[in-house]
Amino acid sequence: MSVGHFLEHMKPQLIEWRRKLHQHPELGFMEYETTAFIAKQLEDLGFKIYIGKDALKSESRYGVPACEELKKQEQSAKAAGVPDHLMNLMKGGHTGLAALWDTEREGKHSAFRFDIDALPIEEAESEVHLPFKHSFSSQRKGVMHACGHDGHTSIGLGLAHYIFENHKHLNGTFTLLFQPAEEGGRGAKAMTDKGWLKEADHFYSGHIGIQQLPVGTIAASTRGFLASSKLNATFKGQSSHAGMKPEDGRNALLAAATAATQLYTIPRHSEGVSRVNVGKLAAGNGRNIISDKGYLELETRGETQAINQFMQQQAKRIIQSAADMHNVEALVEFVGETEEMVCDESLISSIQSACKESLFVQRVEPSAQVSGSEDASFMINEVQSHGGQATYMLFGTPLPANHHAPLFDFDEGVLTTALETYIQIVKGGHSVA
Repeated sequence: MSVGHFLEHMKPQLIEWRRKLHQHPELGFMEYETTAFIAKQLEDLGFKIYIGKDALKSESRYGVPACEELKKQEQSAKAAGVPDHLMNLMKGGHTGLAALWDTEREGKHSAFRFDIDALPIEEAESEVHLPFKHSFSSQRKGVMHACGHDGHTSIGLGLAHYIFENHKHLNGTFTLLFQPAEEGGRGAKAMTDKGWLKEADHFYSGHIGIQQLPVGTIAASTRGFLASSKLNATFKGQSSHAGMKPEDGRNALLAAATAATQLYTIPRHSEGVSRVNVGKLAAGNGRNIISDKGYLELETRGETQAINQFMQQQAKRIIQSAADMHNVEALVEFVGETEEMVCDESLISSIQSACKESLFVQRVEPSAQVSGSEDASFMINEVQSHGGQATYMLFGTPLPANHHAPLFDFDEGVLTTALETYIQIVKGGHSVA
């Protein structure tokens, strides 16, 4: 089957997968149903599947949810029909999977990463929102695929189908990594540390959107992803009656609020981009109680590892100073990180050449400027550390709302464009002569 016929056949399937996944979003390290869905697809194709501790290094995971939360989601997944043998492998937040296809013909080893987690966001209920209008909105209150990972997962499944259907005409080895917990920089290191990329010659990943580009336009590489650190700060004080004995209280709410505002006073760095953000503040017991607890979730970012380290050190100093000011204790927990990354420019021309005769890829930009963070950086840096080549691409689509917003969505035509990009890369590097 030609690439064109394959893509036309696959187009409705990509949309169907995307919409099914969109209806059933799961947060990082709790993607039990998602992992089981992917596993079933790939096992049916004949891929060798690795799940649970066989797929990632347990102790390298960051920010694993509390046991009570994991158990609740595990019970929900079992009720939804996830088989016991898979639940036993994934128990305790060991989600995601690695899939391997060896053509048994000499050739390169190419690895691809697709992130699978959702976000703690309440999806919009509005007729202008395509998922709501067409009845495939999230069925989980407060959880939403608001960054396109449902699309990424569908693209990865499409690539797996292409490899299966064309493996007799391909050489080398393919590793597909369906990664949990990208949000917050928590999952990629665990997969990287498991060793999947130690022998990879090439590594490819990418993202739907990020920039507003027409469907059919892709960027073969990116510049600007920042190193980042994800921190949780817990303040512990002493509660007391706010009217009768306020002097006996030690106010953790004020400590948390002080830290939240003063973190933004960290000076910007002269050597490059720097960022800080407090994304969550929770504190208090009641209006007549001196609060004994406060909690922050925050992040720092930097153009380089050194700049981010500066931001992180300053953040910790301010958190401790706020605690000292209000005579409370502070505990800072490190729950995620990303590294800086530099895409291999040598892959730009090969992607442009591979996509020259594409049906759905109309334009290949050499590079796109971005400003977020990506834990695929661990994978890229691992491949490059032993002489391999790696890149992170963008797949163009109009964006009706920002990433991580209740109205986020994308033009589903981008699914076919992205899949063809990966297919053309595979054809260009693995076709049997």
